[in-house]
Amino acid sequence: MAKIRVGINGFGRIGRNVVRAAKAAGITDIDFVAVNDLTDTRTLAHLLTYDSVHGRFPTPVSATEGGLDVGGDLMRVLSERDPAALPWGDLGVDIVLESTGRFTNRDDAAKHLAAGAKKVIISAPAKGEDKTFVYGVNHQEYDPATHHVISNA
Repeated sequence: MAKIRVGINGFGRIGRNVVRAAKAAGITDIDFVAVNDLTDTRTLAHLLTYDSVHGRFPTPVSATEGGLDVGGDLMRVLSERDPAALPWGDLGVDIVLESTGRFTNRDDAAKHLAAGAKKVIISAPAKGEDKTFVYGVNHQEYDPATHHVISNA
């Protein structure tokens, strides 16, 4: 089975914790392709490594030229304010985790689709989204044919 290629827009608390949780759970069918954040790679590496609540991340993290090395997996780091200008299509991104807290209405989040992503998950309460899902409550209602911009909050 092919890996799901994920891009993260906003590598703050939520974006970093998604990567931490996936690594801690040993999930191998997700490829974190890129992170878009206005912070430099060295600081992003430090913030992923050290967390005031969760402690030190056991996976080695280092800043590279243009990206992050997370336990041998390379993630490209982008620094773009406009989601429509991100190279999601060129990077083969399947799903974007929209975790900036800024693009929470469907029209703004859909700019990731225009940039080439296939799906967008908004990590905050959204407006106009195709549907909001909560795992264990209504996740079985997800329809990949009609749900392209969803909220998970």
